[in-house]
Amino acid sequence: MDRRELLGVLGTGAVGLATLSARSAHAAEQGHGGHAHTDCMKACSECMNECNETFNHCIAQLELGKKDHSQAAHLTADCAAICGLSATLVGRESPLLAFSCQACAEACQVCASECEKLDSAKMKQCARACRDCEKACRNMLTAVREHSGGAAARP
Repeated sequence: MDRRELLGVLGTGAVGLATLSARSAHAAEQGHGGHAHTDCMKACSECMNECNETFNHCIAQLELGKKDHSQAAHLTADCAAICGLSATLVGRESPLLAFSCQACAEACQVCASECEKLDSAKMKQCARACRDCEKACRNMLTAVREHSGGAAARP
């Protein structure tokens, strides 16, 4: 990773943490299902980071000739992207967050299943993060539907 990429990753992480902190405080003040929002953003951010790290692990394994990591490499990269989007939309209380949470939960389920097939601590760690994120996103969907009386946009 060159210097520009590293700075970009660090900057994105800092923005995500600032958004998470500010959103958590706002949710608590406003009573907007703060726990569901906070838990979802935190789980999505952690899963995004874990999937990005696992993507690099998969690439290293592919370079060693372990072709069984090919599908996991694709899925971890895509799952990280969806988790990042979902964390952002939850933080904004976007009217579209139900769509991103549904997609995120499903992506995490698929990614976790693939990671669980590969026998290494890194892959198991990623699967755990994906399962946690899937659960948090499904809880967020429930909270949104309860808060809106079922009127929230549904995927």
